[in-house]
Amino acid sequence: MIADPTLNLVAACAVFLGIHIFISGTRLRDVLTSRIGEGPYMGLFAVMSLAAIVWMAMAFNRASADTFTLLWIPEPWWHHAAMTAILLAAILVVLGNVTKSPTAAGSGDLVDDPDAAKGILRITRHPFLWGVQLWALAHIAMNGDLSSLIFFGTFAVLALIGPPTIDAKRARALGERWDGYAARTSNVPFGAILTGRNSLKLGEIGIVWPLVGVALYFALVYGHEWLFSVSALPVR
Repeated sequence: MIADPTLNLVAACAVFLGIHIFISGTRLRDVLTSRIGEGPYMGLFAVMSLAAIVWMAMAFNRASADTFTLLWIPEPWWHHAAMTAILLAAILVVLGNVTKSPTAAGSGDLVDDPDAAKGILRITRHPFLWGVQLWALAHIAMNGDLSSLIFFGTFAVLALIGPPTIDAKRARALGERWDGYAARTSNVPFGAILTGRNSLKLGEIGIVWPLVGVALYFALVYGHEWLFSVSALPVR
């Protein structure tokens, strides 16, 4: 590790972003998968990503403890707004994980299903990454320190560049098959609905999985101090 805590955190975040920007979703990925196979590539990439996240977490804890730098003082109402955003994020993350999607790894052939663009995918074809984006931005806003800006900002940047990267990867691999699916969906939430390319049908989403998202939210809120040694509840 790098001696300076902040530089160490920056380095860890740069590595995490780098392997996603310069490998995942690029033509380098296409070359690697053609040589070693999809399965080995996915395994290797998962190991690299996990190692980078562990480094990031350790560096974040060290920087927060040793060189805490407050950039702004969050207003009290920011906490309530952030917690609302995280609730929505938890629901999106759950829906993004349980919904079969052509953007998921190994699921590209789902574009051939005429009903592929349904449920939460009518709203956005990248619900998981939008959930990550909300989660990251909410933590940046209500923490207000440099280490949080670097750490959570890394996830915010990844969630921002992830959708176009994934879309480009699918377009290269699937060609016109992807074009048809992309025309019925949108990355920006409600984009396809507002432009008349899809319609909102909340019944397809149901109630069970959103409730699982709500349960996940409360579990993280009340377990936050035990998991991360910091309470997520507002200071009275």
